[in-house]
Amino acid sequence: MTNHPKISTSTQLLGIIGNPVGHSMSPAIHNRAFVELGLDFVYLAFRVEDVEGAIRGVRALENFRGLSVTIPHKVAVIPFLDKISKVDEGIGSVNTVVKENGRLKGLGTDGPGGRKALLDAGAPLADKRILILGSGGAARALAFDLAHNASPSSISLLGVIPDELARLASDLRSKNATAIDDALLDDRTLGAEMEKADVIIHATPVGMHPKEGESLIPKHLFRPDQTVMDIVYNPLRTRLLADAEERGLKTVSGLDMFVNQAALQFEAWTGCAAPVAVMREAVLQQLKQ
Repeated sequence: MTNHPKISTSTQLLGIIGNPVGHSMSPAIHNRAFVELGLDFVYLAFRVEDVEGAIRGVRALENFRGLSVTIPHKVAVIPFLDKISKVDEGIGSVNTVVKENGRLKGLGTDGPGGRKALLDAGAPLADKRILILGSGGAARALAFDLAHNASPSSISLLGVIPDELARLASDLRSKNATAIDDALLDDRTLGAEMEKADVIIHATPVGMHPKEGESLIPKHLFRPDQTVMDIVYNPLRTRLLADAEERGLKTVSGLDMFVNQAALQFEAWTGCAAPVAVMREAVLQQLKQ
C-alpha cells in the first residue's frame, strides 16, 4: 500500500466520534480508500464525551468535512445538527455527519447498507415477508429503511426487551404503511414466524464474542428459498450463516452491510464512487490482526 498523500493546508479532515473508539476499523478503511483514489482527505478517531463541544469544533474548523458517529453518540448528536431526513428522524439516530457550506446534515447509512447487501446478493424484497430478530439500533435502522424503501408485504419483529420492542413497532406503524407485527422472542413465536418469513435478518449480538458458535435459530426451522442475513461480521461465518448454508439457503454476511455503510459515508463526504473492493480488503486485513 502506498503512503498517505502529503498533508497540506487544503487537506480535508474526517473522523469518528464515540466512546470508546479504540476498536474502530473506520480509520483504516477510509484512509485506504483515500489513498486508492488519491484524495486529499485524512480520517482520524476521536474519543468524545462532550458531543456538543465536538460538533462546535466541526463547525469552527474550516477543513473539517464530516464525521462518523458511533456508540453512544448516535442519538445525542441529532439536536446539534441542521438537517436530517424523515427516515432518520423516525429511526432517531444517525451515524454520519456531512458539512456543506457550514451546515451539518446527519444521515444513517446502516439501513441503506444492509438493504444494498441484500439486493446485491439477489434477495427479492418487494412484496416479501421480512423477519427481523432484535430491536436495538441496528434493527431500527434496517426496519425503517426496508419499510420505506423496499416495499415488503410485512415486517415482523422479535425481540427480548419488551419496552424497546414495543417502541420500535409503534414508531414503524406511525410512520409508514407497511404491515408490522411484533412479539417477544421465544420458541413459539420464532417457530411461527420462521414458517412465514422469506427474508430473515439477525440483528442481535448472538454469534459474536463471547457468544461465538451460538445461533438464535435452530437449523430445522429453515425453509427452502429463504434468505438469511447476519449483521455480525466477526467472525465472518457465524453459526447462523453456516447452518443456513448447510440447508441450501441464500446467505448475506454482515461484512457486506458494514462495507456498504462505510462506502455510502465515503461517497457522501467526497462525491466520488467508493472503491468498495479496496475497502472490503481493508476490513479483512483488520480482522486478521
